[in-house]
Amino acid sequence: MDINIPLRELGPVDADTLRDAVLEQEDIAWDEDKSRQESFYVHDRTRSNVLIALDDNNWPYGASTRGPGWQRLIGTAMPVMQKIITNHYPGGGEVIRAVVANLVAGANIKAHNDIHQSFHCAHRIHVPITTNPKVWFTINGRPYQLQPGQAYEVNNQKQHSVVNKGAEGRITFIFDYMPPGPLATDSERTRPEDLSVGSADIAFRIPPEKLAISN
Repeated sequence: MDINIPLRELGPVDADTLRDAVLEQEDIAWDEDKSRQESFYVHDRTRSNVLIALDDNNWPYGASTRGPGWQRLIGTAMPVMQKIITNHYPGGGEVIRAVVANLVAGANIKAHNDIHQSFHCAHRIHVPITTNPKVWFTINGRPYQLQPGQAYEVNNQKQHSVVNKGAEGRITFIFDYMPPGPLATDSERTRPEDLSVGSADIAFRIPPEKLAISN
């Protein structure tokens, strides 16, 4: 979403439990879902744990689906998203994507804009999990160093890139929150309540009253 500035600082967020859950995973978990790398060439040097995926080809009527990382990480990712949304955004919207992305040591994400229509409608939130002094996130020509323990909204409509010249991977929890509006309330859009709880295809919607979801 274009937020008129390159980067919005959302302040402190406790992501320690999420960090521990991410780092405790077996290495193979990073390669369970390669759709992000296959769909977006600029992410070919990243590895991912996908919690929530969006069917871009069926936008805006398809529902988001659970990815392989949902079962392992949603319990620790939920409080992080809940806190950020409660403090900074209106409830009643929808988390349409959530992923833990790992930019491997020595790699980069080339300068690009997120052009799919869904990226214009949702707030893109970054929560750094690990980083190092040789990681630089550049937005609209300005370099930033995003820090663990903080949350940020990134203007993904501005050209942005990342370089990791360090010896360790840079891991970030990223989620897209679509606030209430025409798309969030479209009667033709697949809603979570249309799907049985526990279905692999259940969408992830945050109720406005408590920002929670049943397991």
